Amino acid sequence: MTQTADSSLPRPATAHDTAADKALQSRDAKRVTYIGSWLDALLSLVKVVVGFMVGSAALVADGIHSLSDLITNGFVLAALHYGRQEPDTDHQYGHGRIETLTTLLLGSVLIFVAGGIAWSSIDRLIGGQLATAPGLFAIGVTVAALVSKEWIFRYTMRVAKRVKSRLLEANAWHSRSDAMSTAVVLVALIGAQFGLGWLDAVAAVVVGLLVGKVGWDLLWESARELVDTALPEDVQQQMHAVACKVPGVDSVHDLRTRQSAGWVMVDLHIVVGPKITVSEAHEIGNEVSRRLRQAFPDLTDVIFHIDPEDDAGAGDPSRLPGLPLRPEVEAALDARWYMHPVWRTLDDFQLHYLGDKVSVSLIIGDAVQQPPQCLASQLKALASDIEWLGHVEVLFITRAASSPLR
Repeated sequence: MTQTADSSLPRPATAHDTAADKALQSRDAKRVTYIGSWLDALLSLVKVVVGFMVGSAALVADGIHSLSDLITNGFVLAALHYGRQEPDTDHQYGHGRIETLTTLLLGSVLIFVAGGIAWSSIDRLIGGQLATAPGLFAIGVTVAALVSKEWIFRYTMRVAKRVKSRLLEANAWHSRSDAMSTAVVLVALIGAQFGLGWLDAVAAVVVGLLVGKVGWDLLWESARELVDTALPEDVQQQMHAVACKVPGVDSVHDLRTRQSAGWVMVDLHIVVGPKITVSEAHEIGNEVSRRLRQAFPDLTDVIFHIDPEDDAGAGDPSRLPGLPLRPEVEAALDARWYMHPVWRTLDDFQLHYLGDKVSVSLIIGDAVQQPPQCLASQLKALASDIEWLGHVEVLFITRAASSPLR
C-alpha cells in the first residue's frame, strides 16, 4: 500500500521517545507527590496541635484528614513506581492494575477516616460539648491551610492530566476534599468565635461526609476499571467511523473497548475482500490501527482480527465445527480428480473459506482445449459427494505470469 506524507500528522514516536516520555512523566508525578507529602505532614501537625490548644474537634478532625493524605501519598508513590514499570514475564500486559488497586485502597482508607470523624463528632454533639472561641490565630492557621491545599490540588491535577494518571488525579481530588473540609472548619471556627460553639461539631460531621463522598467516588471508579468498563458509546462510534474510512475495509464489527489505570484498549473485527492476499489484508489492519492511534492518543493497545466476510453475531468460530484444512482438502480432491487433465497439469490452487464452504481456485499454465467454465463444472460433478466443497473455478495463466505463484 502506498502512503503519501502528510505534514499535519504527528511524527511517529520511536521506542527511545516513548521511554524518555515515560521517564519524564514518572519523574513529574513523583515530584508533585513528594511536595504534597511534605505539605500534608506540616498541615497535619499544625492543625492537630492548634486544634487541641483551642479545643476545636473540627480542626483536629481536619488535621487527621491531612494525615490521611500523607499516608495515601505513600501508597501513590509506591503505585507510581511499580505501576509504570515495563511489562515483564509475569506481567506481560504491564503493571497498570497496580494503580487501580491502589486507588481502590485509597478510597477505602478515606471512607474509614470519614466514619471515624463523623462518629466522634456526632457523639460530641449529642454530649453537648460546645467549642469555645478559638481565637484569631486558629482562624489564620485554617485560612493558610485552605489556600495551600487548594494550590496543591491544582498543581497535582495539572500534572495528572499531563501524565494521564488516574491515580494521581484521584490523589488530587483527595487534596481537594481536604481543602473543602478546611473551608467548612473555617466557617465553624468563625461561628464559634461569635458564640456558636455547636457549629464546630456540625462542621466535623460535614467534613466526615465530604471525605466519605470522595472515598466512595474513588472506589466506584477503580471498581469500574477492574471489571473492564467500556468507553462511552459515542467514543466507540467515533472509533468505528475512523476504521470504516480506511480503504479496503468493507465493514467493522465486534468493536470492544476497556480501560485500565488511564490506559485504553480496543479490539475489533475488520471485514476485507474475500480473495485479497494475506499480506494486503494485514496491512489494511495495520492502517486501521495507525489511524485509530492518531485519532485517539490515549490508545495503548489495538488488536484487530481480519474477516473475509461479515460474520457479526455468529459467535466465536473456534467453538463451532471447523472446515478441513489444506492437507485434508488436497487428499479428498486428489481421490476424485487424479485422472482429470486440469488436476494433472495443476500449477497451484487456492482455498477460500466462505459461507461455511471451501471454494477452490485451480491455476494451470498449460491451456486445455475446453472453456474454463466447462472444466469447472466437470470437476464439481466429480466431487459432488463432498458436502463442504463450494465454488470451483479454473484459471489459465501463462508461464511467465505463473512464476510468482511457484
